[in-house]
Amino acid sequence: MSAPPDDLVAAATDAARGAYAPYSGFHVGAALLFDDGAVVPAANVENASFGLSLCAEANAVARAMTEGRRGGLVAVAIVGGRPDAAGAVVTGGEPVMPCGRCRQMLHELAALGGTDPEIIGVSESGLTRMSLSALLPHAFGPANLA
Repeated sequence: MSAPPDDLVAAATDAARGAYAPYSGFHVGAALLFDDGAVVPAANVENASFGLSLCAEANAVARAMTEGRRGGLVAVAIVGGRPDAAGAVVTGGEPVMPCGRCRQMLHELAALGGTDPEIIGVSESGLTRMSLSALLPHAFGPANLA
């Protein structure tokens, strides 16, 4: 892994501060780490039409793809919680992990480079780390269309 997990978690934490979450009050930040050391952060963006809200992971994948990244994904850090009075995101007892839609989006990006990225969920008790394939076994991806 090119960047230490602490740096990746810091990038996700910083991204969470920029979340637009007026309805749930729950801020999520994600940071994607690529094999060249690049980190792509993003936050969740809610919408009054709730179905149009976007997860931090989905925004990070879209941003990475827009920047021309195709594969090379090695790790993802996710931080979620409610902001305190100073705007710092306070995580809870359980780590935030990607929803099913985001797991699929992360898989698509990872499959383009043949990687199985480490997913790092942050909670008040520490880090939970596991592979994307453990979170999304038997995933559907580009290879299924061949």
